[in-house]
Amino acid sequence: MTYSYFPGCTLKNKAKDLDHYARECAKVLGFELEEIENWQCCGAVYPQASDEIATKLSSVRALADAKEKGQDLITVCSACHHVIKRVNDDMANVEDIQTKVNNYMALSEPYLGETKVLHYLEVLRDVVGFDKIKEKVVNPLKGRKIGAYYGCMLLRPSTTMQFDDPENPTIIEDFIKALGATPVVYPMRNECCGGYISLKEKKMASNMVDQIMASASYKGAEELITACPLCMYNLRNNGTKEGLPVTYFTELLAEALGIKEEVQV
Repeated sequence: MTYSYFPGCTLKNKAKDLDHYARECAKVLGFELEEIENWQCCGAVYPQASDEIATKLSSVRALADAKEKGQDLITVCSACHHVIKRVNDDMANVEDIQTKVNNYMALSEPYLGETKVLHYLEVLRDVVGFDKIKEKVVNPLKGRKIGAYYGCMLLRPSTTMQFDDPENPTIIEDFIKALGATPVVYPMRNECCGGYISLKEKKMASNMVDQIMASASYKGAEELITACPLCMYNLRNNGTKEGLPVTYFTELLAEALGIKEEVQV
């Protein structure tokens, strides 16, 4: 199975591990990521203004490219996934946005939200299957207590994202189990870490990070995994106390599949 792949800007610099191991693990698990040519930044933030069109165009270009190839579109970064999936929903359901975007882009045929947008974790769960992944594990992560940090962008708004239950998600916990580790469920795993306000309101962001770390530690987590580069940076750098180690979920997958050391960036 071949998917159109939107890596996003951060995965080309600060989050190279998230991208690199996603690609390498896909090879082991039997699917291919075909990077979209000439992709542009998704904008990182979904525009709230109902008449904002310009910042949605790069997402539509990627979506239309995937449609032309007859492929589903995969993202790995939580922010890219959030923006592209919400823009795709607009293109499928909001006539005013459909009209303005298609008039501006003058595509060979109008884009109306036909492309299916998937997060990498959804492919692992729904296409590959966690049971199949478990069979592929050569380095079971036994004895490790790992907390999933979802953050806010993967889960909300739930009616559009349709990723998992926004209040009680299980996809990353099931992923952790498939790798042989013990998932730790803690109250703050689906709360915002404050990444977007970490420059302007650093104290507030630091308090949010401290609460997440304390919540995870109290429940017994010894490490956290995430899919969000901004969350990764904030959790690692903006707490006021020494926190738990944080890695990308693709790094954990590569470790369990026995390929992490072989494909060091």
